[in-house]
Amino acid sequence: MQDTFYITEEILLRTHTSPVQARAMDAHDFSKGPLKMISPGRVFRRDTDDATHSHQFHQIEGLVVGKNI
Repeated sequence: MQDTFYITEEILLRTHTSPVQARAMDAHDFSKGPLKMISPGRVFRRDTDDATHSHQFHQIEGLVVGKNI
């Protein structure tokens, strides 16, 4: 689990883009065909910056959901 940047006790900066997938699947009408989506975005984690880590970076995820895929 990633350490999180909290703005307040109830507000935080997103640590990954996966919640976009859940919203898209909930809103999609699968009777019209498969869901195909890409969710790019900037994410924030409480990491110490070094050669392989950054406290903020861009993440991109792709998702295809449907019958016979």
